[in-house]
Amino acid sequence: MKTVPLRMCVACREMKPKNTMLRVVKTAEGEISLDFTGKKNGRGAYICDSEACVKKLKKAKLLSKVFSAPVSDEVYAGIEEAYLAKK
Repeated sequence: MKTVPLRMCVACREMKPKNTMLRVVKTAEGEISLDFTGKKNGRGAYICDSEACVKKLKKAKLLSKVFSAPVSDEVYAGIEEAYLAKK
C-alpha cells in the first residue's frame, strides 16, 4: 500500500495528507499561482480545506511571508473560490 505524503498547512501548521490540500506555487520567475495538479515546478505552500485557515491566510497575508514576496489579491481570491468550489 502506498503511503500518502503529509504537508503542513501554512495557516494552522497541522500536518495533513497532501491530496486533501490546495497547493500554491512560486515559480523561479517569481510568479505565484494555484497548482491544482500538485506537480508544478517551484516552491510550494499548502493550505488545508478549513474555512478558518482560508480566512487566516488572507487576513494575515501568510503567503507573502512564506514566499518572501508580495502576493496579489487575485491569488487569495482564487484560493477562496477553490475552497468554495470544494464545499
